[in-house]
Amino acid sequence: MVAALLAGCVATPSISSADTTDTLVPLVEENPDEPETLQPSTSESALEAIETDVPVAMEDEADSDDWQSLPVIPDFSERSLEIYFEGIAMGNDPHAFAKVGDCQNVPSMYLSMFDTPNAHSLGDEYAYLRETIEWYSGSFSRESEAVRRGFNAASIVSAFWADPEACDAGESPLVCEYRLHNPSIALISLETWWEGAPENYEGYLRSIIETSIADGVLPILATKADNVEGDHQINRIIATLAQEYDIPLWNFWRAVQPLPNHGLSEDGFHLTFAASYFDDEARMENAWPWRNLTALQVLHAARRAVQVEQSE
Repeated sequence: MVAALLAGCVATPSISSADTTDTLVPLVEENPDEPETLQPSTSESALEAIETDVPVAMEDEADSDDWQSLPVIPDFSERSLEIYFEGIAMGNDPHAFAKVGDCQNVPSMYLSMFDTPNAHSLGDEYAYLRETIEWYSGSFSRESEAVRRGFNAASIVSAFWADPEACDAGESPLVCEYRLHNPSIALISLETWWEGAPENYEGYLRSIIETSIADGVLPILATKADNVEGDHQINRIIATLAQEYDIPLWNFWRAVQPLPNHGLSEDGFHLTFAASYFDDEARMENAWPWRNLTALQVLHAARRAVQVEQSE
């Protein structure tokens, strides 16, 4: 298990036969002077199966699988907005968000394309997300101090793993990134656990949450697509802590369930890859476009919740 998960953060993601033209850094995929003809819409079966706006209550039992029915895109509770506005009062930047995570959060794959116009396509259906891209411009492609291949939940809060050239002595990667980037929101997505005891994950994730709240950074937790531990224990921990702290849960696991092999490659860990052209039906049969799309939708939902609160 340890070897498999170590490999999971360094190996190349699976690329489907439909995406042989996509690269791991899809910033030069097509000639901007010769735009390709895009499909009119994403897969109807996938869109119908992925519900992002229906809140579902989760039971209190820690061993419940009710988290699986929670919406992909969360509501933002009064407590969540309270954390956010406390951070703004502390001087946090409303135009900045942080990325916190492991190998599935590196900018070559995750979100950076939104800072490069020719590296993504929203299409008509998702054109409403353009304002959110502009609002958070610069954060998408930022090299976060709290993201690195090889990181897990324990690494994020350990000063041993901080970059000594960027971080102050004694700072963890998480604290370092919050100081340097001054975000108002953090997308926290930690898939890997290498110690053979996923229950230990809870203590480290709890530390990440509490550090974020203390710094006035609204933590948004993401479930993961894989189930390498065999019983979904990590996703249950993530969902339970989101409920306990009354913070948003981005249920990415649910977003990939309608996809072929639930969006996973043959190794059961890596996400299937395609560039983020959301109006291309073939690409939307892969997991990475959905990961980037739903992350952007989460940021949009947060921004809208803040705007509604400010208008009242």
